[in-house]
Amino acid sequence: MRLVIVGGGPAGTQAATDAARLGVDVTLIERDVVGGAANLWDCIPSKTMIATGGAMADLERMSRMGLGDLRATLDLASLRERIAAIGRHLETATTDILESQGVEIVRGAGRLVDAHTVAADTAAGTRTWSADAIVLCTGSRPRLPDWAEPDGKRVLLTRDAYPPPELPEHLVVVGSGVTGVEFVHMFASLGTRVTLVVSRQQVLPGKDPEVAAVLEEEFLRRGVALVMGARAVGIDRTATGVRVRCGDGRAVEGSHALLAIGSVPNSEDLGLAAAGVEVSASGHVPINHHCQTNVPHIYAAGDLSGKLPLSSVATMQGRKIAEHAVIGHTAAHRHLEYDKAPSAIFTDPEIADVGLAEADAFAAGRKIRVTKVPFTASSRALITDDTRGFVKIVSDPATGVVLGGSIVGRSASELISVLSLAVTAGLRVADLVDSMPVHPALAEALAEAAD
Repeated sequence: MRLVIVGGGPAGTQAATDAARLGVDVTLIERDVVGGAANLWDCIPSKTMIATGGAMADLERMSRMGLGDLRATLDLASLRERIAAIGRHLETATTDILESQGVEIVRGAGRLVDAHTVAADTAAGTRTWSADAIVLCTGSRPRLPDWAEPDGKRVLLTRDAYPPPELPEHLVVVGSGVTGVEFVHMFASLGTRVTLVVSRQQVLPGKDPEVAAVLEEEFLRRGVALVMGARAVGIDRTATGVRVRCGDGRAVEGSHALLAIGSVPNSEDLGLAAAGVEVSASGHVPINHHCQTNVPHIYAAGDLSGKLPLSSVATMQGRKIAEHAVIGHTAAHRHLEYDKAPSAIFTDPEIADVGLAEADAFAAGRKIRVTKVPFTASSRALITDDTRGFVKIVSDPATGVVLGGSIVGRSASELISVLSLAVTAGLRVADLVDSMPVHPALAEALAEAAD
């Protein structure tokens, strides 16, 4: 059996390694970096910058923990090299694993010639393969509105900012979703004055209002200006920087502007029509619960599939595709349940959630029990001088089964794994209580909320 994968991001590399382990002849085609945009432009670079800003904030916090006045200065060139070095390391590690399993890695732009033939334009010319199964996972790119013209200098897309050529004096961020608030946190922690243009009446529209309120309060404490209920409609260059115009007549001036208003799938030039693969109006490739397109032996995953745009979800899709393409549907093959996928936002404090949200349950008229414990009651939070946030658990009042939860606070991205396991495995709140977390630990708040 031959499996050809177009796109070497989380979905593609996971599908490749799992299929190779099952004895399949695998070819992986990638035009940029093995590991995908997450390593090159998105997740890893942004979290590296956030970690640097977090380290600077920690030094300030430590001055309240019995230490002297500690301050750090940012070395932008060193930060840029660190981001590049981490990317190189991850690509090398991923490539080594794939090659050790016999996966053929082809550097080039892949496309479908027909339903069973894949071609790649490489530096050495065009190559073709006949495939029994095909995986398409070409990712996405930042959405570019028709009212703005990014130049990579003053008007930035997210991928221009890892880091930008110079640290902005005053950055105007357009977009208050996950990406937008992470950039606000990132640059504010590095010392930049930041204004956030919010099109709704809260940041993180669609998230729990209590969660959004904690983040808004923290932004205001750090001097971030929030322009609420303002939809950007244009960006002008000025003598000293930029002016962001809003639909209600308001305008915000700054030294730089950054657009964080979503993404679009990389579905052009894939030869989808030639293979008979359907594409939605948004450019995504629709899939079923096996990640199959309308052509059963052609699969789609990651941002291209239009499901949750998370690396963790893409990785799991790759695993499920390898199982289904090679083994088929068996009793041991579980469908990926997207509504149970955990997610995290790497602001300060961190935000994470999983499963059923409180607001969604109430909107659907579903009976739930909601319990909440603030980190002000946590001895570990007091010890580390960071008591911001809370743990919230949503459960079924009749059975005690954990349906979902939210965490706001330090290490929320790590703690959410406990609730994620509970939601996936159908555990009860009593199981969390009986798990006996270490003392003192932030995880004790999970058991207390369950209790």
